[in-house]
Amino acid sequence: MSTIDTISALLSLSDSQFRIYDIGRVITKISKNNFSKIELNQLPYPFPSQGHACIAIVFWQKKSAEPYLWFVKIPIDERGLLNQGAQNHFIEIIVEALGLEINSKHSKNDLTLTPTVQQEELLKSNPYHFTPAQYKLAAINSIIKVELKQAPSQHYQQCVDYINGTLGWDNWHDVAIQGIADISARLKQDNNAQLLAQNLAHFPEQVLLPLCGALENQSLSLELINALITCFNSNTENGLLQQHLLRALATSSTHVQVKVLISQLLLKPSTLDDDLLIVIATRCWFSLQESDLLMCFLEKLIQAQDNTLFTAIFKDLIAIPAIRPMLFTCMRQPNRSDALAQAIGQLFNQLRA
Repeated sequence: MSTIDTISALLSLSDSQFRIYDIGRVITKISKNNFSKIELNQLPYPFPSQGHACIAIVFWQKKSAEPYLWFVKIPIDERGLLNQGAQNHFIEIIVEALGLEINSKHSKNDLTLTPTVQQEELLKSNPYHFTPAQYKLAAINSIIKVELKQAPSQHYQQCVDYINGTLGWDNWHDVAIQGIADISARLKQDNNAQLLAQNLAHFPEQVLLPLCGALENQSLSLELINALITCFNSNTENGLLQQHLLRALATSSTHVQVKVLISQLLLKPSTLDDDLLIVIATRCWFSLQESDLLMCFLEKLIQAQDNTLFTAIFKDLIAIPAIRPMLFTCMRQPNRSDALAQAIGQLFNQLRA
């Protein structure tokens, strides 16, 4: 091997076991086969966020169960393909910083070895590295522990005791974000999903908001979906809480109950809160893979009469490979409103300028 052209090849060089997750929107595992095709520009990146692929790389050596995490942000082009120059630059930085030998498999190529001070400085200066928000760090750590069959954090049991009512609903101060993430990643254990569904209405916002941020990465049971929807419908005066409750349904947004909720929101004659529109586009976009629902969303979006918002959300959605072709179809629909047609025309005039 004279050159390393992909991240997968870099990890294989060090004989690392690894897994890949998208972490830009909800946390979604990407299979090694698909990631290999993405790296070679044979597939577009499936979940771009703000023009980038935001990737969590989890790797470990067979001799050690302790995983390492890299968070990498690589730009994508207008076709949704990884920028090859940026990917190659990232790899060059890692090879140089760690002094890897690319022509032979050698113990020196163990990526999990503790770097020297000089190597650490080089790694920190990597322009493709990013630090996710705290709640995403907690969530990805919990998800990794489940997949690698490791025990949850020390905060897990206290969170279990809280959601089952043992601690009392007012005693939330010592419920840690990591414990909430552990519960969300282990919905099938310890009756967690049922306990959450039964007691959701008791949780104060200090628990409920971070819980929603963790649940957005999980496929939910029907009982928990219905509990979240009931809570959403019971809090029409609390816009912040509704945003988070809708986010919690993100990975389950193709479920019929969630699509009914989103349809009801989009078919209301009144305008919809901007933040809810943003949540639908950035978290619940799976539900928009039906042309009728996508068309309703675009018409509701134009009601906001905010060209900046329309442009930002349109660009965000058109970058998602699963949405892109249907979005082009909606743009050509003869029954689209004059306001929508005008907004689309203005957007393309801006892009051509």
